[in-house]
Amino acid sequence: MLPLRLPIPFVQILLGAVAALAFDLRVELDPPTFLLFLAPLLFLDGWRTPKEGLLRDKGTIAALAFGLVFFTVLGAGTFIHWMIPSMPLAVAFALASAISPTDAVAVSAIVSRLPITKRLIHILEGESLLNDASGLVCMRFAIAAATTGTFSLLEASTTFVWIAIVGVAIGAAVALVATTGKDLISRRFGEETGSQILISLLIPFAAYMLAERADASGILAAVAAGVVMGWEERSGRALPVTRLQRAAVWDALQFAGNGAIFVVLGQQLPSIFVAASEAVQETGNPGTFWLAIYVVAILLALLVLRATWAWVTLRMLLFREAKADASFAMPHWRLVAATSLAGVRGAVTLAGAFALPITLDNGSPFPSRDLVIFLAAGVIVLSLVVANLGLPMVLKGVRLQSQYKVHQEEVQARAAATQAAISAVEQKLRELAPGLADDLHRDTAARVLSAYRQHSAAPSDPTELEDTDIRDIERELHLAAIRAERIEIYKAARSNQLPEEIASRLIREVDLMESRFSSS
Repeated sequence: MLPLRLPIPFVQILLGAVAALAFDLRVELDPPTFLLFLAPLLFLDGWRTPKEGLLRDKGTIAALAFGLVFFTVLGAGTFIHWMIPSMPLAVAFALASAISPTDAVAVSAIVSRLPITKRLIHILEGESLLNDASGLVCMRFAIAAATTGTFSLLEASTTFVWIAIVGVAIGAAVALVATTGKDLISRRFGEETGSQILISLLIPFAAYMLAERADASGILAAVAAGVVMGWEERSGRALPVTRLQRAAVWDALQFAGNGAIFVVLGQQLPSIFVAASEAVQETGNPGTFWLAIYVVAILLALLVLRATWAWVTLRMLLFREAKADASFAMPHWRLVAATSLAGVRGAVTLAGAFALPITLDNGSPFPSRDLVIFLAAGVIVLSLVVANLGLPMVLKGVRLQSQYKVHQEEVQARAAATQAAISAVEQKLRELAPGLADDLHRDTAARVLSAYRQHSAAPSDPTELEDTDIRDIERELHLAAIRAERIEIYKAARSNQLPEEIASRLIREVDLMESRFSSS
């Protein structure tokens, strides 16, 4: 509706700020609770992110999610302390830790409508799923250094390994136990769609809380549980109606949750600005315009650090594949620039900043706390604006390579599924009427087989047939064919012969068709 194309998160932040100013509506932000409600959104991202992309580019994703975070904390923290000498070095590192992770929700919102290759999108989304943990671990030790005055590199390293490995293990274990249990109960007593949906909603909260109780990363646990849930989905054990209704529930939750997070963020801005305006006096640069200068300078530093790391990492890990992989036919500088600009910040950054303690161990106020929170919020908003304005300019004139290979994979999958359906109909017909001696069965089978041989997307509607026997026969044949299609698609997906995105789309089509015939 707006004349300018703005990213939805930016609009939601503005709405939250307007609500706070005009109607005095503001939600008090409790960081642990805030991060808890991020869990289902990160779980869903892990669930729906194509696993072949995560595995194929695991080295690149790990370099961005962990190496870049540590590089950013050191570089940005040193720069912030140099720019604002009144801010202690440990506090500057805490701020750098908060602004180092990119936001999965914001990244998806920005890159989904731009001409960026699928592979780069998957790398950016994979990075944003994993770098929250490394950023928050760095922040934990920066806060400890600021409050106690001590820091141990050995302790920090071992703690990071514990937080990451145990978090992933707990998340995977929770998802495996929950899905295995519900599958056993469904096979024994039948499947109830509402219970299946409720279990899927509870898994991310259980994974997050158990991991946090074990002093591990609840965020990584939620992501790991989502990844396991995605693999479980490939088994095809859930009923079609369950998959369809569950997808609808999660789509609604994702839409409402993403919006609520950025509206809440916007509601914090007015009070943050007031507190930061008072805190900026401590820096020796009176005047609120210095707040804007600090935010712009910090974001520029982040872009330079990210571009440097991206150039080195992508040069080492990806450009060797460029000749053989058309998905990276984008010019060199554009690839680095797009990777740099797409590193937008979001909810985890703000939650991390709000997690700063109010006082030190000796009871004195935590230094520059209000200023840190404002600078983190400013970086979030400005990174959204810069990405929204900069990415279209960087990618102007870029044309994505032909999707011929993807199209061929889908065509082959459809052909294999159709052939499996035809074989299933013929087998079912032999079971219903041996020898095809019955004219009724023969005519009905011919109609069903004709629809599949012509690869028709809309076989005859069983509700239009007057004869009950014909309707029942055709329904049974269609269901046999549809189930054979699904088995063939899942088999291709499990053997990695079919990309997960295509498999999900084909399974949805088959589920819709089965629900249509099952309800008739």
